Amino acid sequence: MAENEYVPLFETRQVKGRILFRCIAASILLGICLIVMYRIRYFSIGGKAERWTWIGLFLSELWFSFYWLLTTVCRGNAVIRIPFIHRLSQRFGKELPGIDIFVCTADPLLEPPSMVVNTVLSMMAYDYPPEKLSVYLSDDGGSNLTFYAMLEAANFSKTWLPFCKKFKVEPMSPEAYFRTASEPLNVEEWPSVKRLYEEMKMRIETTTKLNQIPQHVYKQHKGFREWNFVTSKHDHQTILQILIDGRDTNAVDIEGNPLPTLVYLAREKRPQYHHHFKAGAMNALIRISSRISNAPIILNVDCDMYSNNSESIKYSLCIFMDEEKGDEFGYVQFPQSFDNLTKNDIYGCSFRVIQKLEVKGLDANGGPCFIGTGCFHRREALCGKKYEKNFRFDLKKLNNTKVNERASLLEEICKVLASCTFEHNTTWGKEMGLIYGFPVEDIVTGLSVQCRGWKSVFLDPERDGFFGVAPITLLQLLVQHKRWTEGHLQVFLSKYCPLLYGYKKIPLKLRLAYCAYNLWAANCLATLYYVVVPCLCLLKGIKLFPKISSPWVLPFAYVAFSHHAYSLGEFLWCGGTFLGWCNDQRMWLFKRTTSYLFASLETILKLLGYSQLAFVITTKVADEDVSKRYDQEMIEFGVASPMFNILATLAILNLLGSFGTMKKVTMHADKGFKVLDQFGLQILLCLVLVTMNLPVYQALFFRMDKGKMPSSVTYKSIIFALLACTLSVY
Repeated sequence: MAENEYVPLFETRQVKGRILFRCIAASILLGICLIVMYRIRYFSIGGKAERWTWIGLFLSELWFSFYWLLTTVCRGNAVIRIPFIHRLSQRFGKELPGIDIFVCTADPLLEPPSMVVNTVLSMMAYDYPPEKLSVYLSDDGGSNLTFYAMLEAANFSKTWLPFCKKFKVEPMSPEAYFRTASEPLNVEEWPSVKRLYEEMKMRIETTTKLNQIPQHVYKQHKGFREWNFVTSKHDHQTILQILIDGRDTNAVDIEGNPLPTLVYLAREKRPQYHHHFKAGAMNALIRISSRISNAPIILNVDCDMYSNNSESIKYSLCIFMDEEKGDEFGYVQFPQSFDNLTKNDIYGCSFRVIQKLEVKGLDANGGPCFIGTGCFHRREALCGKKYEKNFRFDLKKLNNTKVNERASLLEEICKVLASCTFEHNTTWGKEMGLIYGFPVEDIVTGLSVQCRGWKSVFLDPERDGFFGVAPITLLQLLVQHKRWTEGHLQVFLSKYCPLLYGYKKIPLKLRLAYCAYNLWAANCLATLYYVVVPCLCLLKGIKLFPKISSPWVLPFAYVAFSHHAYSLGEFLWCGGTFLGWCNDQRMWLFKRTTSYLFASLETILKLLGYSQLAFVITTKVADEDVSKRYDQEMIEFGVASPMFNILATLAILNLLGSFGTMKKVTMHADKGFKVLDQFGLQILLCLVLVTMNLPVYQALFFRMDKGKMPSSVTYKSIIFALLACTLSVY
């Protein structure tokens, strides 16, 4: 194609509202400067307690200001990418590259096989030439139940894939499709396909419940014999089965069309070898797939993240195959979306503003981070290759690898690639594949790819590319964020610290933006101080803020109001609701005072050698009562946890502080206005915290369902709060 005939496959546009954001950010920065001036000018010269509480509050405000700058630095020039898939089809036709799709699961109890099957089927059903699709499932649970479910999926795909293509089905997950779509008129296949799916689902769920493979099924496939040699899920040989061989002319659906390749892998595990969790599973899949299909593009998804957009592959190829800029990009990241969110997103799981605005700011400064799922990778970039400016990648030629071995022979040849000892004395986990040693292997891997010269892109099409399952209990959410926060902090304290590792490799703005995530944990101390100390000082009569009648109250009021008002505006603009924003602010408080605190403590223990790296899997199942309360937007407590002890104690503490102040105002009418003038902002802060904790009070004192706060937590929190109030007075 001549240079003057070049037409881009994607377009980059600036996000609207940049000037407004910069003006408001500048005004907030001015307000922060005035607050700093106030703290310095009116430094407390009273007693020792007054001085130290003033210093602590000042340091907390300095930290909040610094962290606000980190989160703001990339927001001013956010961009959106618009792919043109019609141009892709016109330009390349059928000369499209192969795609290898990796699905990872680890526990059949927490991640039910029926859910895994839906994800796998949705990946096989993309609007893409099936002979160029290969789907790989990594089963780190080494479960014959998951293997059985994959056999059922392979059989049902012969009916499901032609049904999807014929009627342009979206989403491509059978469960999601039949749950959300109404039966169309004049579609004879609908009832029969739905019946076949429900029968398959029932067989899988019955087998999972009984924890036993039916004898007649066990004899039908040679793969089940592998489990005769399995000691446990932590001690077994490599199990590799090519369930559908896309090269086989007999591998066709009910209409005679070819099927995608489907591969099951349970990599070798031995107690004496570290398996490196999801990162190790992904690296094993990279090696196995390089021998079987060797597609130049890899898509990885979690087992609960089904495909919701049949064009997602083509969207990503518009980035990779653009003749002018495509060679620069190492990966294309899609948003992480969820299909089980309530109307007002009770647990603030949508990442609405982060994905609609913050990540798009990263995209303008070198690219978004890799978030572990819904990401298309260039195989060379993921395998450690450095970007070379003048080197051109021909994705079509890279996919011309032909494999001639029979499937059974290929299975035996590839098993060594997933053995425990294969990576010894190699750069796997260090320079090749996903990086080992962190709970957030995705973040550090994306950073290392960018530091090798590659850029990345964030694609947010109008129809969500993928849907997953969000936590439906508060403890699930807090534990999940504890793991993420712990991993981010470990990255910051390691050689992969973005400020140092990315020096002269990626833009300064991008390094600072990474730090905003890496330093989540550091927010816990400042937040705890702001939640606890003003309340206790209110009881003791220590003033920490300017009087309501003083002009110095204006910068405090302006910063608080403008920041939250703009935050609300952004949330509504991104499709949220007012109650959704309130829930988001509440979860922000809960995570900072629990998840971030425990993540910090765990990281310190790990650095001292008292704790080992662990990977906590978030359960994807819940009983009917929990699901019902979730749909009613009732926060689920239900179990005793140290995190709930902290939340309940802080809530009661601020409630007692508010009651104590109200008592002073009402019982001493002559001094009431003076108290309000002196302590107005502290009282307002306490009341805001009390309002945010209303669901906690309901769970402590009023709810009678199983999701209420356990009695042990209630008693402990009351004792702790009363003890703190008593000690503060003396």
